[in-house]
Amino acid sequence: MRRPDQQTTTRPTPDAAPGTPPDAPPAEATGVGAHPPEPGTQGLAEATGPGAQRLADATGPRTRSLADATGAARPPDPTGSRPTGDLTTEAVLAPYLRGQAAEFLRSLRLHHEHSAPAESGGRDAAAATRALRRSARRISGCLHTFRAALDPLWADQLRAELAWLSGILAREHAYAGRLTRLVEALHQLSGPALPAARGVRAAGDSAASDLQGRAALGVGAARAGALLERRLTLARTRSHSAALQALGSSRFHAVADAVALLASDVPLAPGPAGRTAEALMEPAEHAEQRLLTAVAALPPDDTEPYNEAQDAAWHQTRLLLRLHRYAHEVVLGAADPALTGAGHALDLHRDAVEAAGAAAAAARTPRIAPATAYALGVLHADQRHEVEAARAVFRETWPYAAALSTP
Repeated sequence: MRRPDQQTTTRPTPDAAPGTPPDAPPAEATGVGAHPPEPGTQGLAEATGPGAQRLADATGPRTRSLADATGAARPPDPTGSRPTGDLTTEAVLAPYLRGQAAEFLRSLRLHHEHSAPAESGGRDAAAATRALRRSARRISGCLHTFRAALDPLWADQLRAELAWLSGILAREHAYAGRLTRLVEALHQLSGPALPAARGVRAAGDSAASDLQGRAALGVGAARAGALLERRLTLARTRSHSAALQALGSSRFHAVADAVALLASDVPLAPGPAGRTAEALMEPAEHAEQRLLTAVAALPPDDTEPYNEAQDAAWHQTRLLLRLHRYAHEVVLGAADPALTGAGHALDLHRDAVEAAGAAAAAARTPRIAPATAYALGVLHADQRHEVEAARAVFRETWPYAAALSTP
């Protein structure tokens, strides 16, 4: 995936052998134990070389050990890097999964405590639900990436159940955020225009035209907002009922029991092959390679903003970035800070795409007034421009700048 003289973002620097000078390159730099690139990935590795080096420089040595992340009592490494010999499933992957399972159970207990009607119970229950989804996503992502190091049948079954649970819990929050985003955008689009400057005819004509456009938009903005509120509030209510029904079902109790068992025992793959350092390194590097390939295949920035067929590639890149971030947490003990901005941009892209889809779906409501349809059309166009803005932010914050220049 990288040239031999570059350090991967997921493979830590191995300890120097006895008698090796401090400035000696690691085993990867000398070609010992290095993996040859997969077919068709050599060109991508060369294209992303400078960006990969910048990302490796940005991450730097890790001063936080995995023991600090999992709460185990272990003295810090004075070199700031994790020894390669410690990268085994028993020492790295199993404690990470047990920690996320404990966080899942803790969030579930908080959700049950704050589900009762109270003044601040709604906010506390929402925070507990987000924490529950966060731990479920991390467990599911690790089961997907490091499937070869775990019991495959158990990993596939638990990953499918966690994906079902995370999807059920995410709908209510998504509808609430979508409604807030669309209503705020309507207020900004239909707000009052600035007064025209006197003595400037061209500017006055432009301001008058803008004022007329805002007045026409304001006629249907109120009805459009009411229509969106009815539709999204109904969808949110149904999602809330579905989440409550799911949390009380026998299927969810089976998932909770499986996670409770995971907090104490991690089913690893049989045999010694799945317990070595390479059982963690190869899947993590494969997840990174899939991310780089997906980013290199993204459409160029000169495409039209209303081409919704290109949204799927960006959504897939967002999912691959999340898997790479979780693998980075497992191997190096913390998320990669260089990818924080890119991940946030992809989240904004997803929100804008879904908001534009909600505005378009509301505009297809039968027998609505023309002014309402016009306001929803303007709102849809505004959200599609937000999609393009999020893509531009991603290109600016993506550390592998060379990968984005590939057509």
